[in-house]
Amino acid sequence: MKVPYKWLKDYVEIDIAPQELADKLTLSGSKVEEIIVEGEDIENVLTGLIESIEPHPDADKLVICQLNVNQGELVQIVTGANNMKVGDIVPVALHGASLPNGLKIKKGKLRGVVSNGMMCSEEELGIPTEEPVHGLMILPADTLLGKDIKQVLGLNNEVIDFEITSNRPDCLSIIGIARETAATLGEKYTLPNYTYSPSSSDNIEDYLKVEIKDKEKCRRYIAKGVKNVRIEPSPNWMQERLIAAGVRPINNIVDITNFVMLELGQPMHAFDRREIKSNKIVVDIANSDEKFTTLDGIERILDDTVLCIKDNDVTIGLAGIMGGMDSEIKDDTTEVIFESANFDGTNIRINSKKLGLRTEASLRFEKDIDPELAMMAIERACCLVEELKAGEVVQGAIDIYPSPQKKKLLEVSAKWVNDFLGTEISSEAMVDYLNRLDIATKLQEGILNVEVPSFRIDLSIREDIAEEIARIYGYDNIPTTISKSLTYKEVKSTKQLADEIVVNTMIASGLYQSISYSFVSTKSLDKIKATEDSRLRDMIVIRNPLGEDYSRMRTTTIPSMLEALARNYSRSIEEARLFEMGKVYIKNEDELKLPKENNILTIGLYGNADYFDLKGVVENLLEAMGIVKFSFKRQEGNPAYHPGKTAELYSGKNLLGIMGEIHPDVLDNYGIELPCYIAEINLDELYELSNLVKKYKALPKYPAVTRDLALLVDEELLVQDIEDTIKGQGGSMLESIKLFDVYKGKQIPEGKKSVAYSLVYRAENRTLEEKDVNKVHNKILKALEYKIGAQLR
Repeated sequence: MKVPYKWLKDYVEIDIAPQELADKLTLSGSKVEEIIVEGEDIENVLTGLIESIEPHPDADKLVICQLNVNQGELVQIVTGANNMKVGDIVPVALHGASLPNGLKIKKGKLRGVVSNGMMCSEEELGIPTEEPVHGLMILPADTLLGKDIKQVLGLNNEVIDFEITSNRPDCLSIIGIARETAATLGEKYTLPNYTYSPSSSDNIEDYLKVEIKDKEKCRRYIAKGVKNVRIEPSPNWMQERLIAAGVRPINNIVDITNFVMLELGQPMHAFDRREIKSNKIVVDIANSDEKFTTLDGIERILDDTVLCIKDNDVTIGLAGIMGGMDSEIKDDTTEVIFESANFDGTNIRINSKKLGLRTEASLRFEKDIDPELAMMAIERACCLVEELKAGEVVQGAIDIYPSPQKKKLLEVSAKWVNDFLGTEISSEAMVDYLNRLDIATKLQEGILNVEVPSFRIDLSIREDIAEEIARIYGYDNIPTTISKSLTYKEVKSTKQLADEIVVNTMIASGLYQSISYSFVSTKSLDKIKATEDSRLRDMIVIRNPLGEDYSRMRTTTIPSMLEALARNYSRSIEEARLFEMGKVYIKNEDELKLPKENNILTIGLYGNADYFDLKGVVENLLEAMGIVKFSFKRQEGNPAYHPGKTAELYSGKNLLGIMGEIHPDVLDNYGIELPCYIAEINLDELYELSNLVKKYKALPKYPAVTRDLALLVDEELLVQDIEDTIKGQGGSMLESIKLFDVYKGKQIPEGKKSVAYSLVYRAENRTLEEKDVNKVHNKILKALEYKIGAQLR
């Protein structure tokens, strides 16, 4: 919310600088984003009168203008604009001028003709516009010549930009901020003038009717009429305030509605009376697939959830969002119907998002503004019509208010407030603080009897009242106290405990946690060489993406991890050890149902690392999760991974994930010149199979017997097959096996390799004898020979 400092001072007396005021308001809960000094980038731009316009001798689309900027000689400027005429007054950027965005103006030649500057449009001066500008800014005919454009347009003011939270729609107005300012500074604030005298003898009820068909979506609708309207530019003081607040002036009637919206926070709309042909305004939902052209000239497709303002049964505006092209105020409009209404915030927010049309009006309505504002706003608009002599206000008003708001009363103990805040604020001071905020409060026997104003939708419980007292008293004045709350034992769900174990295990393994967006592009799948028919390409499309790069929901986390590794590599980080706990999104077969969200742990390594480092991290995780039985199986069908250096992780028949070295071609796509190792683990499957119950096991009482086993096997035989055979025959006596050597050399026949294991045997209830060990050991040797063709070296 942009609040011009000068405009704010119209309603509250302020004798401190804008920066000091911003600091005080931030401390009292009205956060200031920045202070903007208007026009600080604009230099040497003056007002000038066009004395003559001649065609360019060598260019059909250029003209040569002579301008009087009240500096003696005329200034010659060549331009391609075509919306001006002789006698118009325009902004002129002379040689050496500066414009917003760092643009510098210098004299030069256009097609051989000297041009000593540039005539400016609103956009070039940084003035907000609701639609693209296709010509110069034409100033009022009474504008003095040779004046600094910042002075003429009021671009030399300070503007305070506030961050307004969604629970404080009352602060989306100058009056709302004035109220906060007055309460913070201990001053009084004044409300604008609402008084006016209808000058027309006609009564609006004689020629207009209003019907609300959907009373849930429209809570109040007020209509007022103005006759003998004179459409002209609004006065400079109004234009100056609108421009400073970020709204482009249009004409006196439209400017009045925008001025009231910014001043009071109540959006309004003005209809050309001629376009309400049935003399009846109906508030109702649109027809399905109805087409409607809004003020911005775009045709939009509506459905039966969009609330509309209708001329009987013909839509003339989108309620709370934007009016229609046909009913807008025109230069020859002579009669106006003012609309001031209150609409359901949720409906406005949903449809504004659905239509891709977010306006200053919808921004306010979607936060559920106060219905009581509607009458204040329409009366203020009529007052301004009278003040600006823009027309004659007719008698009466049509006000349909089916369910007026009820008063909300709260009783809060002053002692409880002090106990809650840890303060010693007097009861009288509490009453004063609340009354400063227009929260009517009386004190009775230590109880604060609070009447919550209708514009404070955020006040519903006693803690809310305590917060209001605290922020006006000053958070910096509240002493530090020890919490009086009782201690409690934190209770965590099984998933929370499992997540904690995963994070701790990854950190203990030397990894750092990373976070990435779930929004990706289809290009990410191209980079990991996903085939055209890959299931990974069946991605969920985001309806309103931030851009093409964030237009899909990811189906794999490999690209996200590779981007993180590539970012580290590009910054000359020699080693990276990362993990991420995120989600992938898989389409549901029933498109009406939400997608399946799988929780995935992704591990990524490069630099002084190999496949066995990655495997070790995964084994640490499995051990921490209590998964004892697991196996690795070679996987060669994934194009993102290196064939022959990739494995699938199983526990029984359950696939837990995939891990291995990334394919060199994929690494080239990310600009990485070192081998990278990545694992994707399905945490949902992992948690389902985990056993987080830790049981005590006594240290063995009896000694172990160790036997080394060196085998000659086929070079293509997987070590996993050897180990599975050994474990299958070892029984309960085999305590552990450990691979300690793999050798291929001159002593080994071609096509063979030597694999050496250390086997540990132990019994829990006795000391093993030689014959016991030999029996099991020989059984293992026979199984190795007959099942996989292994020979003892």
